[in-house]
Amino acid sequence: MNLFEAIETRRSVRKYLKEAVPRAVMEKALQAALLAPNSSNLQPWEFYWVTSAEKKARLVTACLDQATAATAAELVVFVARTDTWRRNRKLILDVLHQRGNPAKQQLDYYQKIVPLFYTHGWLGVTGLLKRLVFPIVGWFRPVPRGPFSRTRLQGMLNKTVALACENFMLAITAQGYSTCPMEGFDEQRVKRILGLGREATITMVISVGKEDPAGIYGARLRLDPKLFVFEV
Repeated sequence: MNLFEAIETRRSVRKYLKEAVPRAVMEKALQAALLAPNSSNLQPWEFYWVTSAEKKARLVTACLDQATAATAAELVVFVARTDTWRRNRKLILDVLHQRGNPAKQQLDYYQKIVPLFYTHGWLGVTGLLKRLVFPIVGWFRPVPRGPFSRTRLQGMLNKTVALACENFMLAITAQGYSTCPMEGFDEQRVKRILGLGREATITMVISVGKEDPAGIYGARLRLDPKLFVFEV
């Protein structure tokens, strides 16, 4: 199906049939997720496709035993990372140099601007300085107003990972299977299952499977577009 058909067809499915999802379908959707736009192209994400039966059972419990998790053929955990930007920045710079003669603007961005955004310093001191200085500069010219803290940075990166989640779900839909994005889970338990530390944030867990007709809870409901869409 084309993009608009996938958007129209995609629904959050709360119950799946006992049918396997081909590995090729999952791999193709995960590749689509990796192609999502992201903050500074730093790709601050990790996708955990949980195939271990033991870990999957624990993950279902951590997802509050929701039917969409318990009946899913596959479960994928989408994670935002605040600590991989240095590694990924170096890899990007290496590629730019391999391609030959990177523009000064590119180098300045990754060597100067990116650290300014992602570094918050010991006990958040650098973030505090940015919180004080940026608004003053903003009186005279447009400036970014954050992130000034690790929490704000997590919020920014979760937006990036959510874009990957949408790519993934649409790619699954386009291949004839269904998904459900879950925010109802115990994050600490999910992180323990995956062996993740404090620099990781669970953006969402997505279930995948073949739709059970009973897994769609009614017709799609959307409110009047005039409440949300504005031309200014």
